[in-house]
Amino acid sequence: MALADDIALLEGCPLFSSLNQDRLRLVAFGAEHQRVAAGEVLFVAGSPADCAYVVVRGTLHLTRTEPGRTDHIATVGRGALLSELAMVSAVRRKFTAVAAEEADVMRIGRPLFQRLLEEYPDVSQVVEQRIKDNLAQLMDGTAALAPRFA
Repeated sequence: MALADDIALLEGCPLFSSLNQDRLRLVAFGAEHQRVAAGEVLFVAGSPADCAYVVVRGTLHLTRTEPGRTDHIATVGRGALLSELAMVSAVRRKFTAVAAEEADVMRIGRPLFQRLLEEYPDVSQVVEQRIKDNLAQLMDGTAALAPRFA
């Protein structure tokens, strides 16, 4: 895949959509491409996460396993950004990702993202706003469930 294609793909991800071409080029150039065979596990819930993945081609099933059952969370395809918080903090995977068909992903490691933040400090404002938005969605979801537990 050409660098220009990777940049265009990143532009479609909410976290990266407001970044200019120079910033996107740094991410696209430093990212690693990885092929995932159909049925292959990309990562497992609970494992340490040191990177995010952008789905370039194909689809992945996201699941969470609890004792006695496996819940299907979503099926994601081109442009999906998985585990974005792993680019800024040491976290554990919240779900398992398995290729539903042969897929290609772009791996964006924490060191690459930290370099982006160091070279372009204004990007930290984008990340901060994204985290705030995610927290607000979580709070709204929690508030919506409150009547069930009253």
